Amino acid sequence: MDRKMIVEVNGKRFTAALEDNEAVDALLTMMQEKPITIQMTDYSGFEKVGALGTSLPTSNSQTTTQSGDIVLYQGNQIVIFYGSNSWSYTRLGKIDDLTGWKDALGSGDVTVTFSD
Repeated sequence: MDRKMIVEVNGKRFTAALEDNEAVDALLTMMQEKPITIQMTDYSGFEKVGALGTSLPTSNSQTTTQSGDIVLYQGNQIVIFYGSNSWSYTRLGKIDDLTGWKDALGSGDVTVTFSD
């Protein structure tokens, strides 16, 4: 099964292929009720971080991320990457087509909506 979600950054839409894990299952259940909109803050010039408002199941492992990766940090924060970092995360998904991704994220804070 090819699971996808829509990631909308400041009005620009991207699709993401989702991982097969408990965190993604919980996220999809949340999105069935309504899209999830998160205010995300720029961190260190390579990622945007935002609080989910609830905790999801974790399966953390040491990961080196790439642009387009979407991960769960500390069980309750979603991180989207436009650069690379190595840390312990639960993988959620990856943007399918990075065309315009870095430009959409810009250099400051962004509003991101996740929907199915």
